[in-house]
Amino acid sequence: MKIVVKLFHEIIIKSRPVRKLFTKQLHYNLENILKPISSEIKVYKRWDKIDITIPDSLDQQLKTNVLERLQCMPGIDFFMIVETIEFETLSDISEFCIERFKDRLEGKTFCVRVKRKGKHEFTSNDAEKYIGGGLLANTDVKKVVLKNPEEEVYLEINQNQADIVSKKVKGLGGYPLGKQESTISLISGGFDSGVSSFLMTRRGVKTHFCFFNLGGMAHEIGVKQVAYYLWNKYASSHKVKFISIPFEGVVEEILKSIDPSLMGVALKRMMLRVADRVAKDLGVDSIVTGEAIGQVSSQTLTNLNVIEQASNTLVLRPLIAMDKQEIIQKAKAIGTEEFAANMPEYCGVISQKPSTKVKLEKMLKAEESFNFEVLDQAFDNKALISIEKVLDGLDTDTDVELTAVPHVGDIVIDIRHPEEQETHPLVLTNNAVLKIPFYSISRRFSELDKTHNYLLYCDKGVMSKVQAHHLKMQGYDNVKVLRA
Repeated sequence: MKIVVKLFHEIIIKSRPVRKLFTKQLHYNLENILKPISSEIKVYKRWDKIDITIPDSLDQQLKTNVLERLQCMPGIDFFMIVETIEFETLSDISEFCIERFKDRLEGKTFCVRVKRKGKHEFTSNDAEKYIGGGLLANTDVKKVVLKNPEEEVYLEINQNQADIVSKKVKGLGGYPLGKQESTISLISGGFDSGVSSFLMTRRGVKTHFCFFNLGGMAHEIGVKQVAYYLWNKYASSHKVKFISIPFEGVVEEILKSIDPSLMGVALKRMMLRVADRVAKDLGVDSIVTGEAIGQVSSQTLTNLNVIEQASNTLVLRPLIAMDKQEIIQKAKAIGTEEFAANMPEYCGVISQKPSTKVKLEKMLKAEESFNFEVLDQAFDNKALISIEKVLDGLDTDTDVELTAVPHVGDIVIDIRHPEEQETHPLVLTNNAVLKIPFYSISRRFSELDKTHNYLLYCDKGVMSKVQAHHLKMQGYDNVKVLRA
């Protein structure tokens, strides 16, 4: 099996030295994510593409895994699954295409597209007409349609080799991760912060996650799951950090010392002050937020300006001009919508009559009564964790029993993301399987029959341990983990 990866179109138009750097980075990233799947997968860097060869003997599930990873890799415009043949004449290519596409083209309109390199006695247009004529005469196609055909036969010819494309898959676009500077993204687990973090990652920016905890352990577990999902799906070629900052004390101090109309803006300013210090510790020069104009009272242009004055670090707002519905649609596309929809609201500061036009002078005057020692304490008590380990240790306070073989009567709960459940369904012969994604298991577990024992399942066992731990903390003793 051969896959041809095409670079994002903005990379192609860059100068030769810059293009080489981006191609080299994408090659490195691909090797980084594909080698753990199988050491037999080979990645070859070319000038205008990257070739990936996968041995035919590789398990089909692993091949599917490769395709899924490529679709989520920043820097790829699209990729093609191809069959490569050597030829002497156009007749050789035509005969191959007739055999290869006769079933797929039956009863459909089609056209042939050819991209050619090298010295040949024919042009790309000649090849399209010859191969198209052969298909028209020797298969049960409907007719040739050059604009919007039902099927497209695409070939790339280079010297005496032809790559015949069997499938073309749209990529993520953007720049390869690692060729831009790093940033930290303020993440709450809601729609906005997940999408803004993704957009920075897609643009090739290595994005660390910074979380201000206003809701205790349940909030932290939920946000860690969102951050881990985003990193694992779109950015696992690079290591990033997850920074958790306890902010309950800061909220308490705001409630005690700040005028209610200023509380929302004050909270955001306190977050930026701490984020500014975190950024300096990590050696990054920007902070990302999920703010959008007018979405809430603290996000008027006036208030955003006042908030930004609290930080010496560049503040980036990828969603600034997006509508809420656009943001939700994007969250759905990248797989974070269900996380956000089931994330409890933790609004530590609710102003009775929030001001939409806070004056900086008034804000500075109000902050004179604020005890900034609580801000120092929050920063000093932060937890900094490597993202790949962010879900580790959450089950250490409660023993979670693991079992490899379910007992008769045990009910298995598949807590994977719906995409995984649909792509790789869990089928068991002797046990019932319920599909309850991990982001809603805590809420829905109370609805289940308490007389049964339940085994939580996920591919790696990490998420199932976290959720089993969380359920045990809520008093449920009828839950275990099914070892993958």
